[in-house]
Amino acid sequence: MTNAPEITLKSWLMVGILGFTWGGTFLVTEIALEGLTPFWLAAGRIGFAAVLMTAIWAMLGFRLFEAPASRADWRAAMVIGALSSAVPFMLLAWGQQFVTSGFAGVSMAAVALIVLPLAHFLVPGERLTPRKGAGFIIGFIGVCVLIGAQAFETSGASMEPAGRLACIGAASCYAISSILMRRLPPVNTIGLSTVLLLIGAVLVIPIALIVEGPPPLPDTKTLVVVAILGLIPTAAANLLRVQVVRSAGPVFMSLTNYQVPIWSVVLGAALLGEPLPPSLMWALVLILAGVGLSQYGALRRLFGKG
Repeated sequence: MTNAPEITLKSWLMVGILGFTWGGTFLVTEIALEGLTPFWLAAGRIGFAAVLMTAIWAMLGFRLFEAPASRADWRAAMVIGALSSAVPFMLLAWGQQFVTSGFAGVSMAAVALIVLPLAHFLVPGERLTPRKGAGFIIGFIGVCVLIGAQAFETSGASMEPAGRLACIGAASCYAISSILMRRLPPVNTIGLSTVLLLIGAVLVIPIALIVEGPPPLPDTKTLVVVAILGLIPTAAANLLRVQVVRSAGPVFMSLTNYQVPIWSVVLGAALLGEPLPPSLMWALVLILAGVGLSQYGALRRLFGKG
């Protein structure tokens, strides 16, 4: 795709929905992990989402590339499928055993900072400017303020350095897959979303079997939770993510990672009675300021002043 990113009101709404959805995923995941091991949880949610999206894709005639695709395009789709779900899900599931939740949150926020320089060199229309760079750094500082000192505290685990590398590796997977996704030729959004999930399922299910053995027999509550995770934050959110990256670009999509910690904290307080951190307002100000600064041009165009 060579046309410049087009950021519209629909783009902002989709990014907002994704931030809210993924911010609440942590709460649901904790419930699922009570009855299922980490890799089989990843396999279950990706597998369910892949089956659901395949049924929808079949009704649309299995359309994918709008023109005959080259081998390079298919190889890129395979890599995107691995880096969009299976590999980062497994890296996070494994890494979070050895790091603090704060560090995991910061590593996900770092996706935006990884995307910026990559998009500057690899994606047309995504030039890195001082204003954009400053905005993303301010937003990242806001995430660190929200998470607080635990963002850089040690868990004391002997495998913590490897766990941190795994979390950063997961963030890099999301960044690289967004860049590659944007560079694909014209495709059907539902078809691409489905192919990415199918590739993820083909990778994660055998790995879960090798690492954790046969899946445990989950109870009804766990099955329902896995279905919810597969339907909303995996299938539906993956479709939205593809739409945002293909239309508004990977840099704009990465703003989602600044929202997720805020929604996680707010939903934790609303649903679980967890206390709101005193840093929430300062963090919110910094994140909104960073987003506004980095997307100043898009906001001017949105409100008809550019």
